[in-house]
Amino acid sequence: MLKLSTIVRLFCLAIATLVLTVACAQQPNTTSSSSSPSSSSPSASQPIVSATNNWVGYSGHHVAIGKNFFSEQGLTVQDQFFQSASEEITAFLAGKIDLAWFTSGDAVQMAAKDPSIRMIYLVDYSNGSDGILGRGVKSPQDAKGKTIGRENILFEKILLAAYLKKAGLTEKDASVKDMAAADAATAFAAKQVDVAVTYEPYLTNAAKQGGGEIIFSTKDTNLIADVIVAKDSFIKAHQADIKAYFKAIDKAVDLLNAGDAEALTIAGKKLGISGDEVKQQLLGAKLFDLKDNKSMAFDKNNPKSLIGNLDLTAKAAYEYKIVDKPLNVESLYDDSIVKAS
Repeated sequence: MLKLSTIVRLFCLAIATLVLTVACAQQPNTTSSSSSPSSSSPSASQPIVSATNNWVGYSGHHVAIGKNFFSEQGLTVQDQFFQSASEEITAFLAGKIDLAWFTSGDAVQMAAKDPSIRMIYLVDYSNGSDGILGRGVKSPQDAKGKTIGRENILFEKILLAAYLKKAGLTEKDASVKDMAAADAATAFAAKQVDVAVTYEPYLTNAAKQGGGEIIFSTKDTNLIADVIVAKDSFIKAHQADIKAYFKAIDKAVDLLNAGDAEALTIAGKKLGISGDEVKQQLLGAKLFDLKDNKSMAFDKNNPKSLIGNLDLTAKAAYEYKIVDKPLNVESLYDDSIVKAS
């Protein structure tokens, strides 16, 4: 059965661009984690408003709240949880959030609206949860002239483009039908399309039902990334607090990567699913800790770094007319706090 976190995350990506112009957000669920800071802890005189939406890859935040890891760092964190990224985008652009968790695609689109926005931490990569189904397609060249079902959203366009590019093809070399990921999987299973861009849990089931196979996925790629973002003014004014925030997240991610049962249960409670379901869903996402962020996330020489993802995403956003002018990739991120941590 389709997990709520997967439905909401992918659905909200389809409407994120429209929501960027909305004036105000719906009210999220709000909780807080606080304690009196010790003499060695960062200043926590003002609460940090930190927000996520309903995607399993953001479980590190939920565990840090549930295990009081922010409090241990002397931080007061006001937790805002949105049921969709679209609501979170609106609130962040309105200045109601200090630190927010988004896909890099969402962040690129927001940065086109507000150039002060920076990506400061790599949260995760999709690691097989998203992919392309094919029937009678043994190589990218075989996709030429085929009927392809895919949703008209940035990350699905990027995924399909990455596959077609291997044969020097573009969407113009095929017959593309715009349909939601769930519908694309259903159409593939019914043999109404030859190729479909979709995600788990549709991906594997539709491949079997449609007599095809998964011909490409995000496994071991940096095609779809999630990040923490903040505005430049907040970064400059709260460097010590953000460094402490990263330490708390790092501790939570270590537990999740180790399969800690309590951490999985905490995340599941926030997402409305069981700890076992969180564990299963996390198989399709690669969570990054602080060490990974320091060593590779912002390494320009690493083709699988976040910078590589941003280069691809920013170019695609302009080519698909999602943003109205080319974006300077170096202006989209700030790695100063990660490097100083």
